[in-house]
Amino acid sequence: MTTNRTPRLGIGLPVYNGATYLAEAIEALLGQTYEDFELIISDNASTDATEDICRQYAAQDARIRYIRQPRNIGGLLNHNVVFEYCRSELFKWAADDDLYGRDLVERCVAALDEHPDVVLAHSWTAVINSGGEVVQAIEYPLATSSVAAPVRFRSMLFDDGGDDDYGVIRTEVLRRIPPYDSYHRSDRTLMAELALHGRFYQVPAWLYFRRHHEASLEGTARTIRQKSTAWDPRRANHSTARLLGEYMLGYVRAIAQAPLPVSEKAACYRHLMAWMGDRAMRRTAASRIGRPWPSMVPAPTTAESTTNITRVGAIADIVAGRGATAS
Repeated sequence: MTTNRTPRLGIGLPVYNGATYLAEAIEALLGQTYEDFELIISDNASTDATEDICRQYAAQDARIRYIRQPRNIGGLLNHNVVFEYCRSELFKWAADDDLYGRDLVERCVAALDEHPDVVLAHSWTAVINSGGEVVQAIEYPLATSSVAAPVRFRSMLFDDGGDDDYGVIRTEVLRRIPPYDSYHRSDRTLMAELALHGRFYQVPAWLYFRRHHEASLEGTARTIRQKSTAWDPRRANHSTARLLGEYMLGYVRAIAQAPLPVSEKAACYRHLMAWMGDRAMRRTAASRIGRPWPSMVPAPTTAESTTNITRVGAIADIVAGRGATAS
């Protein structure tokens, strides 16, 4: 960035060997109707064309700050690095293979402005395949908009769904909680802890397009240890029991440090104990034998899926720069 003015929003895009879809993702961000942002790209020592693509776009748009790591620091640290560089009032993580409706950011920022008690704003998720075709879409299924923190926390535990970690977040709230860790589903514990600090808001439209493809983490890591190791290579020798134990303790710590009265913390602890007994171990057993962890977007019925995909509309009409490639 050549200007000294601080943009209102920082968008952090960590990437490693993401050349296949990176240009599309960058185009979809630069084409947002909301323009007061800085795009912080941290290249984790990629060995493909990622660096060339990033430098090309950085030369064309002063909103891009490109950082290349001298060595691979792991996906976990790379996600935390882009937030560390953020100097803005608001922050959003972005992926190198996802797409975004043109007015996603504008509508999320407007929601945060309208609702001071909301700490995160996002939209409904539609899943796209490698070709950018919508293959699944559901309405947001969690109760994170509740004014009651225990209700929000219970929903984060018991209900599948939500891509909240790609929402627009108030930076000062996000800085109150620990950064990403690399134990099993640490992304979920981070969002659950954030939900203890305030409500989430969901724009009632499909404006976030999460891509599933064979090279994505969902397609390559099939066990708890594989996923954790992908986030942090130091986890390769850690037992599944340790990764799960840290997962559970992450929730305990989140409740203990939350700015809640004792009565609400007690309610959250009760929900956590019920969840640990009712669901955690059953899901864990499936992951240990090699079944992929459940999608963050629960599968709708066939009829519901068909109806919703039709409702999403033509993705080319929604996403800026659809079909872009770096030249």
